[in-house]
Amino acid sequence: MNSLRARLLAAWMLSLLAATLVGSMLLGLYDQSSSAQSERAAEATAAACDAIADGWSFFATGWAGPLPAAESPAAADLQREIRNVIAFALADRPALEAGLWQQGAGTPLAATHTIEPDLLASLTTLIAAAAEDGRVGVRLLAGSGAILIQACAARGPIPALAAFAIARVPEAPGQQALILGVGGLFLLVLAMTTLLGWATIAWTRRMAGLERALATAPPDRLPRLEDTGERDVDRLVAALNAAGSRLAAAQGEAAGLAQRVAQSERFAALGRVAAGVAHEVRNPVAAMRLRAENALAGDDARRRLALEAILNQIARLERLTSELLTMTQKRHPTPAPVDLRDFLAAAAADNHTPTIPIDVTAAPLTVTLDATLLRRALDELLHNALRHAPPGTPIALAATTTPTTLILTIADRGPGVPEPLRASLFEPFVTGRPDGTGLGLAIAREMIETLGGHIDLLDTPPGETTHGATFRIEIPCPAS
Repeated sequence: MNSLRARLLAAWMLSLLAATLVGSMLLGLYDQSSSAQSERAAEATAAACDAIADGWSFFATGWAGPLPAAESPAAADLQREIRNVIAFALADRPALEAGLWQQGAGTPLAATHTIEPDLLASLTTLIAAAAEDGRVGVRLLAGSGAILIQACAARGPIPALAAFAIARVPEAPGQQALILGVGGLFLLVLAMTTLLGWATIAWTRRMAGLERALATAPPDRLPRLEDTGERDVDRLVAALNAAGSRLAAAQGEAAGLAQRVAQSERFAALGRVAAGVAHEVRNPVAAMRLRAENALAGDDARRRLALEAILNQIARLERLTSELLTMTQKRHPTPAPVDLRDFLAAAAADNHTPTIPIDVTAAPLTVTLDATLLRRALDELLHNALRHAPPGTPIALAATTTPTTLILTIADRGPGVPEPLRASLFEPFVTGRPDGTGLGLAIAREMIETLGGHIDLLDTPPGETTHGATFRIEIPCPAS
């Protein structure tokens, strides 16, 4: 019930249920009224039939019959007497039609009213059944009302004689008004249901249009929405359009600010790199100049020593140039299956020193990755650990895997990374050693990011007193 659509559907179902209940109640009242009238009419016809049969029995006491000839004065007198008996039996039931009828005769022996042709067949059938079984009754539909007929055997000198009584039950009072009321209620509910259904469909269609427009819009801006013609929905459209305009303006300002920030960051990075390169180049150049001056003023032995020192500084400059090129060259990984434990063991064997061993912990597992890039990163990290680890303390190189990730850790027991350097440790030319270039960890980060992973310096857990630095590498790498 958190959506307007659900509320409209609930209101539609409740209105339909209410109309059904009200209609059922009205029809039930109508049926009860009709049934009550039918029951009263049935009781009246049964009582009238018994009264006529009893009156005939009393009238025929001491008379042995037979019936006088038709059209004779005696027949006319008999019919008159029988009508008197019937009239006496119907004294408190004047609305009924009644009479006496002999089975097999084409017309009644006597009757208060002329029998309608439509009732003759039903009445003759009832007379025959009553003459044999004693009492029968039937309810017939006639137009908008009903006809109830009761027939019962009349004992006496005339064989197969039966009394009958007829009651006509009109339709219930106010039936037309009830029909009009129910019809009006149905039309009202139908109109209300149609209105609710139309409102639900229209709201759903308009909201679906807004959803499609928003779903197909670029992720960085809101689309310009058209009015739907629905006042409430158009208020939402106007609010979204206004929000889109504000967002576009804010994005324009943010883009300009981001451009200025990016330019400032580029200049700052360029300044840091230039300062670092200048510092790293200036020291070897100054040393070579000093050696050259000594060589000019000295003998052959001093010139030889000066040339050797100059060659060492040239090698240092070449190493610096190589490391700078390594950072700037764009590489594309070429993954291949690698035995993880053998790969780490080879890296440890190539980098260990006689006083600082490298302990490898890894499962015999084949992984798919670019071994060259990862090896370059491991070499830089192991060189960094060897430069800071005290003699006699091992370096731990461990590997664990998940179904999609390779995790490597390199831990030493050196003095750790000073707090001021931790935030910028992987930036170029950031180093805590006076003889370092500050490019090793930057190169390691570049190699790991080229592999799609990342490298972090782990914090020392609270309460731990163990010194050293622990680097953690995570690389997307499916195991096989």
